[in-house]
Amino acid sequence: MTTTTTNTDRRRLIVVVGATGSGKTDLAIALAQHYGAPIVSIDSRQFYRGMPIGTAQPTAAQLRAAEHHFIASHDITEELSCGSYEAQAMELLDRLFATHDTVVAVGGSGLYVKALCEGLDDLPQADPELRERLNAELREQGVEAMAERLRELDPRYYEQVDRSNPARVLRAVEVCLQTGRPFSELRLGGRRERPFAIVKIGIEMERGELYERINRRVDAMMAEGLEAEVRALYPCRHLNALRTVGYRELFDYFDGRCSYDEAVEAIKRNTRHYAKRQMTWFRRDGEIRWFRRDDLGAMFRYVDFGES
Repeated sequence: MTTTTTNTDRRRLIVVVGATGSGKTDLAIALAQHYGAPIVSIDSRQFYRGMPIGTAQPTAAQLRAAEHHFIASHDITEELSCGSYEAQAMELLDRLFATHDTVVAVGGSGLYVKALCEGLDDLPQADPELRERLNAELREQGVEAMAERLRELDPRYYEQVDRSNPARVLRAVEVCLQTGRPFSELRLGGRRERPFAIVKIGIEMERGELYERINRRVDAMMAEGLEAEVRALYPCRHLNALRTVGYRELFDYFDGRCSYDEAVEAIKRNTRHYAKRQMTWFRRDGEIRWFRRDDLGAMFRYVDFGES
C-alpha cells in the first residue's frame, strides 16, 4: 500500500484510476458509501460545465449517491491546468479532511492524478517568442504534425501523452526545445509529500470487454443527445476544453468533413485509442493495485489492511 504521508493520523486518499469506460464512477461511489467519504474528480474534462454527456459526468442519481467535487465546477472558458488543479484540489482536501478520515479521488487523466498525488515538477516558464512560434505552427499544420515533432524530441512522452490535446503536446515540445532535454526526463523529479496516506486502486479489464463497453457507451451518449450538446458548444469549438474525443469528431461532421456515421465510428475508435494510452500510463505506476471492478471485498481488505 502506498503511504505517502508526513504524519501518523488516519487520513487517507483512495485514488481510483483506469481506462475510460471501465466503471470508475460506480466503483468510486461504492467506496465512498462504504467509507462515508466524499469524492473528488480527477478527470480533466468533467471539470467543465455544459459537457455532461460527452465527458460522462456522473448522472443526477450518482451525484445524489455521494458528495462530489470538481464536477461541472468550471466554465469552459476557464482552462484548469494541472498546476491550478493541484493547488485548488489541495485546498479542497484540507477542508474535506477536517471532517472526514477518508476521501475518494477518481479519474483517468494521468497527469492530473500525478499532480494530485505527487505534485508537478518545476518546469521552465514559457518563452513568449517560442510559444508564439509554436502556436503558429499548430494553427497552420495541426496537432498531428506537432505530435510528430514531439515523437522525434521525446518518444517516451509521445507514447504517454493524449496526442489529441494540443495544449499538452505543444507544452512538451516547448520544454524540449527550451531545455534541450526530453520532457519526460524533466518530469522525473522528486515528489512532494502529502499530509495523508495515498492508496491507489486500478480497474482491471480484458481489452475486448473494455472496447465493447466503450462502443456501447458511445451509442448511449448519442442516444442521450450528444449531438445536440456538441452543436450548442460549436461557437466555442476553439477552446481547449472542447478539443477532445467526442467533440472534435462531431465538429468535423458539422463542418461537412465526414458523415454522421463516420463521426460516430471515429468517436468509438479514438476513445479506444485513448483508453489504450491511459492504460499504458497507469501500468507504469507500480503503486497501483489492480482489481476487477466487482471485487469490492478484495478492495476493502486492501484499503483497510494492505492485503488482497
